[in-house]
Amino acid sequence: MKIIETEDMWVLSCARRLTIPQVKQAASELCPQIDAEIERAGMQPREPWIFVARNLPKDSKTQFDWRACRPVVTPADYDGPLDLLRLEPIMVASATHQGPIRALFTQGYAPLVAAISESRHAFSGESRELYHQFDGPNAGYQRIEIQFGLDY
Repeated sequence: MKIIETEDMWVLSCARRLTIPQVKQAASELCPQIDAEIERAGMQPREPWIFVARNLPKDSKTQFDWRACRPVVTPADYDGPLDLLRLEPIMVASATHQGPIRALFTQGYAPLVAAISESRHAFSGESRELYHQFDGPNAGYQRIEIQFGLDY
């Protein structure tokens, strides 16, 4: 676990209220829409894709607020159907999962949550996934950074 401050960035995004099992379908629908809108608006995309959750539940049935975000180079005026937001810097506990996406919760989230719980830090309610390398849902190797916002 590393404690870091996130980067200040602009993102073009879409939000949904959903359950954990619905995230995969929502991402597959929204990511192409966001990319198409970036192109239409003449924006310059940046990496990595970021998925932001508020009050991520511990079960598969509870709904939570989730947002798909594509960083963009500092934009000019944007007047379109999606949300242009500034993600301000926050302090997070961070760990990188390297392996299949099916192991993201058991090998990525679980050890990070345990480390935060054993530390002096408290969860802020915001969490993020940064997709540094994603080769499709069935690929054997992904590199996904997991971040939990911290309150002191």
